Amino acid sequence: MKLYPCDRGFLYLNNTMRMLWEQHAAWTRMTIISIVDRLPDENLTTERLLRNPKDIAEVFQSYYGKKVADRLESLLTDHLVLAAELVKAAQAGDSIKAQEIERRWYANADEIAEFLSSINPYWHKESMRQMWFKHLDQVKAQAVARLNGDYAASIAFYDEGEILILQMADELTIGIVKQFPQFFE
Repeated sequence: MKLYPCDRGFLYLNNTMRMLWEQHAAWTRMTIISIVDRLPDENLTTERLLRNPKDIAEVFQSYYGKKVADRLESLLTDHLVLAAELVKAAQAGDSIKAQEIERRWYANADEIAEFLSSINPYWHKESMRQMWFKHLDQVKAQAVARLNGDYAASIAFYDEGEILILQMADELTIGIVKQFPQFFE
């Protein structure tokens, strides 16, 4: 998935970013379903979900280098692992453990927002934080609805989250284009 910025242009970057973040949302949903419904594909689905941070990091490496890409991959991996742990704790009825994981999950979102705003002046920390918290709220609502057997609500929360994740992809693309205009002239 490695991009070569000078060869690709805005549409290529935006389409790639949207695809990767759409995969982030879709594989998160599939992992939630596999965990909640105790499906035999849980490990494979989770493994595929955890490939997503590496794919996203490869795009970032094209612009920011390996060190930044590695840090982003680590933060996004933590984000996804914590989400899966949270669903499992909620499913087990362990509210104390779930609360602690949720606290760490939101702290991780703060770290992601802080990190992104530190590498690109067009990604303002508070805007990033609001987007990430809204993303977490929607994933949590989707998982809770699934755990409660409210499949219609779970789907509706996914649909809302999908719109947000695509907006996030667009914001990331716009920030990269503004920061590196020489690659998009």
